[in-house]
Amino acid sequence: MSKALVFAAYGGPETQELVERPAPAPGPGELAIEVKAAGVNPADWKIRAGQMGSHWPLPAPMGREASGVVTAVGAEVENFAVGDMVLGLAAKGQGTFAKHTVLDAAQTVQKPEELSFADAAALPVAGATAYDVTHQIELEPGQTMLILGAGGGVGLMAAQIGNVHKFTVIGVASAAKQELVESTGATFVASGEGAADRVRAIAPEGVDVLIDLVGGQALRDLAVVAKDPSVIISTADPTTLQQLGGVAVVRTREGLEKVTGVAQYGLVDPQVTDRYSLDRAAEAVAMVEAGHTAGKVIIEP
Repeated sequence: MSKALVFAAYGGPETQELVERPAPAPGPGELAIEVKAAGVNPADWKIRAGQMGSHWPLPAPMGREASGVVTAVGAEVENFAVGDMVLGLAAKGQGTFAKHTVLDAAQTVQKPEELSFADAAALPVAGATAYDVTHQIELEPGQTMLILGAGGGVGLMAAQIGNVHKFTVIGVASAAKQELVESTGATFVASGEGAADRVRAIAPEGVDVLIDLVGGQALRDLAVVAKDPSVIISTADPTTLQQLGGVAVVRTREGLEKVTGVAQYGLVDPQVTDRYSLDRAAEAVAMVEAGHTAGKVIIEP
């Protein structure tokens, strides 16, 4: 038997429960793994809350990204074998807050020896998103990249990637995250009222790209510092983005492989700051849902 965190109805955290179940078997194009670590993301609680549609059959397993050891290989899968150490995204209908799960082989890569399982588990969602969003608009060294929400898992990796490319990176986050944001090489700007003026003081001519990981009023307030609305890229708020004339992040299949290589050579630190056992998975989700996390939250079964 295995264990997994599921939600039995759409709503608040009271709908979550840790259940026992048989270890799932892989279908065609899938890999079964023993989970060593799973990353927690805002999408996890937003799915449970019904903010991303209500098409998940209930009870629905939670968690989208994991690292672990392959225990079985489904049909039509090449380049993976039992015993391989991997990181990837959950297969359709599966969740990673579990002792065992099934990954989509097309969105899974080998885990380099240099990466811990915890760091590897932070890459399939946050890392790949950070890679895609920082490469969607080509910048030259010295040009300015503004990151709204720079203190979270995606933001911190995006800031580091920008630093690798020698962009001028400005990170907007809460005051409590100043030290963490500055550790990436970014210039910190406190979020809240007056943030746009504080950015203007650093980049008086405006920014060459605005990466939004927050949305809402915070995005509206900072949109004025973008040199052109088309350089606003958001992962968080399609409605506001459309009103402003920005573009959504374009996901690529290459993003995970690319960011894994960058992390392998120590150019990006996934910034794992909090670790929880599977029995405390609900606490991990609650921490991310509260919005007070600095860095990446990981569940280690």
